[in-house]
Amino acid sequence: MLYRTMPQNGDKLSALGFGAMRLQLLEDGSVDEPRAIAQIRSAIDNGVNYIDTAYPYLGGQSETIVGKAIKDGYREKVKIATKLPRWLVEKREDMDRLLDEQLKKLDIDHIDYYLVHALDGNSWDHMVEVGIIDFLDTAVADGRIGNAGFSFHGVGDDFIRIVDAYPWVFCQIQYNFLDTQNQAGTRGLKYAAEKGLGVIIMEPLRGGNISLPVAPPEVQKIWDTATIKRSPVEWALRWVWDAPEVTVVLSGMNEEAHIKQNLAIASEAAAHTLTKEELALIEKAAAKYGDLMAVPCTGCGYCVPCPVGVRIPLCFEKLNHLHMFKDEMTAKYQYAVLLSDTMGTNPGYASQCVECGECLEKCPQHINIPEVLKQVVDELESDNMEDMAKGVLKPQK
Repeated sequence: MLYRTMPQNGDKLSALGFGAMRLQLLEDGSVDEPRAIAQIRSAIDNGVNYIDTAYPYLGGQSETIVGKAIKDGYREKVKIATKLPRWLVEKREDMDRLLDEQLKKLDIDHIDYYLVHALDGNSWDHMVEVGIIDFLDTAVADGRIGNAGFSFHGVGDDFIRIVDAYPWVFCQIQYNFLDTQNQAGTRGLKYAAEKGLGVIIMEPLRGGNISLPVAPPEVQKIWDTATIKRSPVEWALRWVWDAPEVTVVLSGMNEEAHIKQNLAIASEAAAHTLTKEELALIEKAAAKYGDLMAVPCTGCGYCVPCPVGVRIPLCFEKLNHLHMFKDEMTAKYQYAVLLSDTMGTNPGYASQCVECGECLEKCPQHINIPEVLKQVVDELESDNMEDMAKGVLKPQK
């Protein structure tokens, strides 16, 4: 494992952090707790020392499971990061109540890295009005949190403004080779680093869309021209780690093979190790991905639960797969099966959308979700979905 230094406090943090947002679920929707704990501890045993969770992750299960995973001597080996759910804050007292609840769920006496969750310009202004600065100052002074930071899902100018508004120790931004101009982007990354903030990276793989084991054919042709052959996930992670401003890269690891793969990449991916030719190659691949994708969804899940049960991230994932791989029958078959009730879940088709608009307020990517769901209906739904979902009708090539 390679380690990078948090600028203001000198902490040596693992280049790879464990993101506890996508832990494996059982059929009833609960987390596969023994497996999740084993995965987290395995990552720690192999050098990971930064664990990231949050109040809403996995319906509130994530913090509790992370708390269990860091017992038996593991707490002393890691830094724990979690987040204040700012959308639940109406007054100053709510902040203390929520923090104390999180400390109890994690079963620890302090949180090493505490973030105000998913800020944009408007939500930051609201938090200032209800006393966030006093709360952070007080919580740091009384030892409940070690370092104050924020995660961001807004426009670039607001990111700069928030960085300048408080003596933050660190921030967390979405960053990957498709998002150099979106949200904080490269400009925000460099600005935060110049201000002395550590920078934690989320969504380095764009919700997994740029790390599929088999890249879209048009993209794979680009990777195949490289002198050194790498998997799509290695290209994506190495690109982020190549930036010296990056402190930690979070990966939502929930498969043992993925954890092993990410650990191997993290052991080699120091800053400034990609050549000019390789960086140009990645830029070319990014442009091609941009051409192919139908919707810039990362699969973060902030838009759900939907009031009528639409499984929005999965709808968008299948739409992107259709556009990237051009395999219409397989895409329609997977859409029909995975979004039906045959898998033990309630149906979640795009056509269930009633355009209530609730998701629009939640999407960090500012996607016009109801409009894109209409596109999903047009391109993936058909009269024979029920037969496909039941296995009566198989996809035809």
